[in-house]
Amino acid sequence: MTLTATRSSRGRAAHAAPPARWRGRKVQGWLYAAPTAVIVGVLFVAPLVLVVWMSLNRWPLLGQATFNAPANYLKITGNPLFVDAVLFTLKYTAITTVLLSGVALGLALLVQERRPGIAFFRTAFFLPGAVGFAAAGLLFYGMLNNDFGPIDPMLQALGITSEPVKWIGTPNMALFSTITLVLWRFAGFNMLILLTGLQAIPTEVYEAARSDGAGRWQIFTKITLPLLRPTLALMLILSVTGSLLAFDQFFVFTNGGPDNSTVSMVMVVYRDAFFRFDLGGAAALSVVLLVALVGLNSLMMRRLR
Repeated sequence: MTLTATRSSRGRAAHAAPPARWRGRKVQGWLYAAPTAVIVGVLFVAPLVLVVWMSLNRWPLLGQATFNAPANYLKITGNPLFVDAVLFTLKYTAITTVLLSGVALGLALLVQERRPGIAFFRTAFFLPGAVGFAAAGLLFYGMLNNDFGPIDPMLQALGITSEPVKWIGTPNMALFSTITLVLWRFAGFNMLILLTGLQAIPTEVYEAARSDGAGRWQIFTKITLPLLRPTLALMLILSVTGSLLAFDQFFVFTNGGPDNSTVSMVMVVYRDAFFRFDLGGAAALSVVLLVALVGLNSLMMRRLR
């Protein structure tokens, strides 16, 4: 009886031990996650809560904030630049996403296979991604400026143009020049994302398709694109989000001109906050833009999954 009781007590202790160890591991896990949680809370959650609260108040640059909800949201449509900025940003996003995806996919397919010298081309294509966006905007502004830029004299010397091209002097040319800047800056980065997805596709699949007589186009449409869908989804989400939040290229390169034809939605937020000093209205615009981004990204994830 004593031996049986002792074994029973040990069994109960053994059964009671795992929950204690589990609680210890849970506490240890929370301790490991605490630094990241603090950083996310301080740098993301707290500013987000503050922006939402600012959007519900009249928030002057100096003085006391006063609650005026929902006035800041109701006056958004009355903003003279808002509607034009929304239409321009959507147009810019559509064109940039299509062109950037096509160029990046072409570059990724070009450097997919290992052969002599391919590392040089991969590095050359990706190298513009190491340049800061503001620095890239200044670089393009210096090259395309009508007064001192080298591009116009070169084109005239080659007989391609007879007079200087207004690269940022007309709305269409300003948009074209900005899209060229974005393609030069981000095509290599997106190429690297797609190249990672391409190299994750098993070579046996391609070999089996070739043995069955499939051509290049059939392999591309029936194997490469379907298996590349998760990587394409990631690239599209990054491209759409970056385009809808476009600011640096327009602020540095075109300054919203000519005649406010290249003003993006983020530039409207910037002007409301730091030129008109309407911080509450700028916060309301930011919240609307955030909600639109979350909704659009959720829709894209659902469609591309």
